[in-house]
Amino acid sequence: MASSTLALLKSELRLFSREPGYIFWIVGFPAVLIVALGFVPVLREPLGAGGVSFLALYVPVAVILAMLMASLSALPIVLASYREQRILRRLATTPVKPRTALQSQYLIYGAAAIVGGALPILLGFFVYGVELPRNAIGFILVYLLVLASCLALGGLVGGVARTAKVATAFGTALLFPMMFTAGVWFPVQAMPGLLGDFVALTPLGAGALALAATTAGDWPSLKDIVVMAVWTAILGTAAVRFFRWE
Repeated sequence: MASSTLALLKSELRLFSREPGYIFWIVGFPAVLIVALGFVPVLREPLGAGGVSFLALYVPVAVILAMLMASLSALPIVLASYREQRILRRLATTPVKPRTALQSQYLIYGAAAIVGGALPILLGFFVYGVELPRNAIGFILVYLLVLASCLALGGLVGGVARTAKVATAFGTALLFPMMFTAGVWFPVQAMPGLLGDFVALTPLGAGALALAATTAGDWPSLKDIVVMAVWTAILGTAAVRFFRWE
């Protein structure tokens, strides 16, 4: 890792550690949500004969929620605030490139999202007896691909928003539709007809289906992998291409 990238990463890590609000929403909130749902006995009971519980179905959703909090409620606002405070303008005079500036944010908020996603899984297993993903390798690979697409979207928003207020507005506007496509309010697998087909073509819709498949012990479909990979490539390229220092 280049010295400029490492120095920037260390600086950003120190700044992130001073933001308890971001830490709670990314790392703490998904775990709190699982604990709260676990307090409702009916949600821990199997759905039908031999079925899994609602709580078990919601664990992958909480995992995606950690990604969304990191990617749309934190990362874009931080980048835009740096632009507003002319910090990015000063960075533009150094060897730091747009890709480097974005990568430092991806690493920090990606790591936070991984911790925030791991906690619901571990809490579900140790506290409520929710099975761990049966296809652990597939789950991890899908998780990283979904996370990459979310971070790329956050990087695109933060890379073009002029101010923190604009980034907050765009992030919020995207957050709720993305939560819907992730199955936060209604499982993607149960979405009917054209709605289900459309949601499956979104990065989080495909991600939710792929995570559910690996949780059940299967491998995700090639279609879901392609959808996530294409979105990640498009969003990641656009984030670098349209990044503005000021």
